[in-house]
This record gives sequence, structure tokens and C-alpha cells, in this order.
Amino acid sequence: MAKIAYILLCHKDPDAIIAQAEQLTAVGDYMAIHFDARAKASDYDRIRVALKDNPNVTFAAKRIKCGWGEWSLVQATLHALQAAESAFPRATHFYMLSGDCMAIKTAEYAHNFLDEHDTDFIESHDFFASNWIKTGMKEDRLIYRHYFNERTQPKRFYTSYELQKRFKITRDIPDDIQVMIGSQWWCLRRRTVEMILDFLKQRRDVVRFFSSTWIPDETFFQTLVRHLIPKNEIENRTLTFLMFSDYGMPVSFYNDHFDMLLGQNYLFARKISPEAHELKERLGTLYASTGVDFPISDEGRNLYAFLAGRGRVGRRFGQRFWEAGNTLGPERELFLIVCKKWHVAKRLVDQIASVTDIPCVEYLFNEQDTPLPDLGGIETTLTKRSRHRRAVVRMLFDHFGSNQLALCLDPANLDAIQDFCGDAAKTHVLEIECQYSDDYLIGHARRVGLAGENSPSETVARLLPTLRNDLAHESEEIRKAGIDGYLRLRETSDRAENEAAISKFLGVKNETAQSIMQLDYLFSD
Repeated sequence: MAKIAYILLCHKDPDAIIAQAEQLTAVGDYMAIHFDARAKASDYDRIRVALKDNPNVTFAAKRIKCGWGEWSLVQATLHALQAAESAFPRATHFYMLSGDCMAIKTAEYAHNFLDEHDTDFIESHDFFASNWIKTGMKEDRLIYRHYFNERTQPKRFYTSYELQKRFKITRDIPDDIQVMIGSQWWCLRRRTVEMILDFLKQRRDVVRFFSSTWIPDETFFQTLVRHLIPKNEIENRTLTFLMFSDYGMPVSFYNDHFDMLLGQNYLFARKISPEAHELKERLGTLYASTGVDFPISDEGRNLYAFLAGRGRVGRRFGQRFWEAGNTLGPERELFLIVCKKWHVAKRLVDQIASVTDIPCVEYLFNEQDTPLPDLGGIETTLTKRSRHRRAVVRMLFDHFGSNQLALCLDPANLDAIQDFCGDAAKTHVLEIECQYSDDYLIGHARRVGLAGENSPSETVARLLPTLRNDLAHESEEIRKAGIDGYLRLRETSDRAENEAAISKFLGVKNETAQSIMQLDYLFSD
């Protein structure tokens, strides 16, 4: 059975470090600790005294001062890794942790998981070809030498950097090394760790190179593992669940995140808030438990993006330059049918197509598999359709040989609605206002990834009011947009009112509107 040696890098909160070590070693796992040399000596002494009788805990032979973005973080990791590899010959895996990490599964689950997966878990994306680095330096992290800390010595850091650029003082990457990049939180098999330590004894040039790169904790182990281990033995992911805000800051977890964390397909989570005492206590107890079932829902990231993004609803980007020159033409009429329940809108356009000569297209900007004619390739992906939406619609007019066209849109596509309403074509908007049962909202949450099939019912229930308000907000934003020719079809209205709305929307006779609205099951789920 798997036995894990945890590699813990920490610099504060000795009580939390002691508790973390005791919890993770209580079931037979191990831990090697590197406590930052910048921290108080009294804090380190306190940890050593508290854990001195624990045979499953060891300490890095040498403590160094660590700084963000420096080689020191990698060197500290190596010191702890060497101590663990030597002290714990029975360890089968080595798992990188920080003091802010906590287990979100039991030891029993973690051991079984690692037994079933004979792979190394580490993110390792191609440094140059991938889009892992979003902003800031990329190649300059490697080809220039970085000896100063960018946060604590910014003037020296940037002076050195600019001088090297001015005088073109660059260096080559070792010929046989393909630099990779990814998260610093990994879990490696013993054989892999032994190969890395042996490799470093032979290749001091690789150590010299990485020791003066910038942020090497994102590249060093990621590169060496991919260099030494076959690709099919590497799982390109971390086993630690972590998220970042729009500003690049780690998202902290609090007491009410317990159920959500247990449902994620990870073994640990980072970062647990220092104030989340109840969460820490519950997770600390969890690791030693047995027989616990973990239904995996894995909705955490989608749920966070949804809730964090609600404050930005209604903020849209300006018109693209390639769209500004496109127009559908003043002689054309575009009928936009806006509805969150796609099946309701699809039933309506089926009726419109069968009763009138108006060509109808379903959710072409929302649904990849919407039936479309061959438009020369522009129709093949949602990205292309959305990027060139006026061009796509103009081509649809041409394809059908008609000056009228009906389209379905999701209410979230306010920018598309406003874009078409701003065209020279005559645009009509019909919003279908539906009722949303709790069952529908639960299904919607699962369809869009805010909840999984195994998400706890209590968690989903807490999400329902937010979802209901969000759908109401989308509808309100459409009404507030002041769109000319805006009409509504309501599930709660009687048939006569809805027939009048259809008649006005399409400009057809009452008899035609009655034929369109004859479906008794139009609003059925």
C-alpha cells in the first residue's frame, strides 16, 4: 500500500504546523519539514520540541531563507526532499505541501488512489508553446540571469534586468532540456524522486542554469520530471485543489466550503483560511477516518467563476473592428427569440417554420451542434460564429434567399442582442418568460457545470436562490436595454395575450398567430 512522505515548506504559525504534522502522520504517513530561516528561531524550536518524539517526522538538514520567485524555494524543497528520501525508505510517494494546505480526503482514499494510479502527478506544460504564463515575462525568465528578489529588491532586480537587455547579455538553455512549466504542488513516486536526485549530482550545469532563472519553482521539477520520465507515466495535473482570482491571487476557503471541497477530484486543497477554525478541525479529523464515501462532483471552479462573475453581468466589450463594417442590410428583418429554456424556444421556431415562410435557426451562438448549412467553414465552431456573428447571419440570409430570418438566443447574450439591434436591418425581439421550478434549476446547474450528479443536496439547495436571481437579472438587463420592438411571451399569460404578442412580433395575421400558438405543451419541461 502507498505510504506518503509529505514535503512541507512553511514559514509561520508553528501551532498549525504541529497540528498538520500530527494529523498527517497519525495514520502512518511521513513528513519532512523545511521551516524558513527568516522565521523566528523560537518558532522553529517550538516545532522541533513538539515533534521530536514523532518517528514519522524529520527536518531538512539545512534551513535557508526563502523568497518568492527565487531559487531558494527550490533549494528548500530539495533539502526537505533529500531528508525524506533518506529518513523514510518505506515511502512510496512524495507529496509537496505548504502550511496552507489540508487534506480533503481520508488517508484511506489517498492511499487507494495512489495504488490505482502508477503515475507522477505534476503539471508540466511546454514553457514556450503553452499559454500557462498569462502576462509579464516569458522567455526573459530564462535567458537572463536573475540574482535579486523582485519583491524585496525591485530596483536591483529591474536594473540588472535592463542592463542585461541593453548589452544583450543572454545565455542558452541547456541543449538537451525542454523547459516545462506548471504548478509547484506535485506528487511524485519514489523512483522518480531518486532519479531526480541522481540526475542533479551528475548535471550541475542544470542546477546552475535554474538557480538564476526567475520563479524556478514553476519550472524546475516540472522540467526534470518530463525529462526523466516517459510521458505516459505522467498525469499532467496537480492533486491539490487551488483556484486563483481574476487578480492572480489564491482563493481562500472558509468554514462553509467543507462539502464543496470534499466533492472535488483532489486529495488536498490550498489555501485554507487561517480564520477557518471549524473547517480546519473537520478536515483534520477527516484524514484519519475510514469507510468514508466521496461522491465526486468537481464543480468547484465553475461554481466560483459563476459566483465571482455575477458582479460583472451587463459589462460588455466594445464592438469588434471586423464587425463594425458588416451590416445585414436595411431591407432585411431579423426576429430574435430570447429564452433561457432552449426547448421552449425550439418548439416555437418549429411552429413558426411550419406555419410561415420565415427560415428559422436555433441557438447557433450557444449550441455547437445546431443544424447549419455549409457556410465555408465559418459555421464550424462557436468561437468562429460568435467572433463573426454579423457575417454568419448575413450568409444565412443569402443561403435561405429570404429577407426574413428568425434566430434563438440565450438571455445571457445581451451583447449579441444589442449588436443586432444596432444594425441597419429591422430587428424584432421576443423574450419568452418562463417559470423555473427547483427541479429545472437543479438540472440547469448540472448542465452548466455548477453542480455535479453527486453534489450534496444541501449545497445545490443553497445555490438555487442565486440561480433564480441570476436568471431574473438577465431578463431585467434585456428590458433595461430599451430595445425598440421588444415584446414578451409569458408562460403565465393567457393564450389570447400570447397570440397578440406573436402577431405583433412577426407581423402576421391573428389566424396565423393562433396556428403558431396552438401547442398545449409549449412551456412543458
